[in-house]
Amino acid sequence: MLEDRLSFGLTTFLAAYEKHGCTIEYLLGGGLFTGLLESPVMPPQVAVDTVHYKIFISGKSGVGKTALAARLAGLSIPNLHYETTGIETSVVYWPVKLKDSGRVLFFRLQLWDCGENALRRFDHLLPSCKEQVDAVLFLFSFTDRTSFDDLSNQIAKWMVPPVSPVVKLVVGTKFDLFMHCDVAERDVKLFQERWRLPLLRVGGEVGDGLGDIAPVLNCLAEQLWHQDCVTAGSAGIHTQETETLL
Repeated sequence: MLEDRLSFGLTTFLAAYEKHGCTIEYLLGGGLFTGLLESPVMPPQVAVDTVHYKIFISGKSGVGKTALAARLAGLSIPNLHYETTGIETSVVYWPVKLKDSGRVLFFRLQLWDCGENALRRFDHLLPSCKEQVDAVLFLFSFTDRTSFDDLSNQIAKWMVPPVSPVVKLVVGTKFDLFMHCDVAERDVKLFQERWRLPLLRVGGEVGDGLGDIAPVLNCLAEQLWHQDCVTAGSAGIHTQETETLL
């Protein structure tokens, strides 16, 4: 149950906070996932500010956008594939720590998932997904060569002005389905050399929970904070370096 996972996560958070104070090293071990609740409820003595981000998940139909969103949010993964008929959103809270001060923050990541066919049929959906977006996850499946070949077209659309600067991450899904792999590692390396974007891999089968999603959320959190620091620096605002707490 979602409430059970949240309760376990909060218990782990508080135990780590009480034991380590501002030098928490294993805070993410409990994982704070909320899909239905507004936010984790913290006791008054634990001051944790929340930073809000909007994340758009992009990719061809069938690459696993809905499954990834569910996995990141700690929700059940659909057993059968279905085309997302409109916009679906889910929320995950992920804690990070400022290195200089030890201050803990919650990153509230709102994940936006929209079906490829719905984007083509309804012109207003893509502008809604792009509005005030902070990051884009470009998905492809290691079992679908066409989804990998389409990445360049997807990324190029986010490089053309007046699109505001956003964090861009590439996620390859179904990486563990070796017998059905249709994307060679050398092609992945050539892609990375060209685009210079972080590329992460996730499995298609049920994995080990945090071990699967922590690298994705950690990388996303680091990239988002770096972008905020760059923006604040250009405005003359002093920033602090951060780290994820895994």
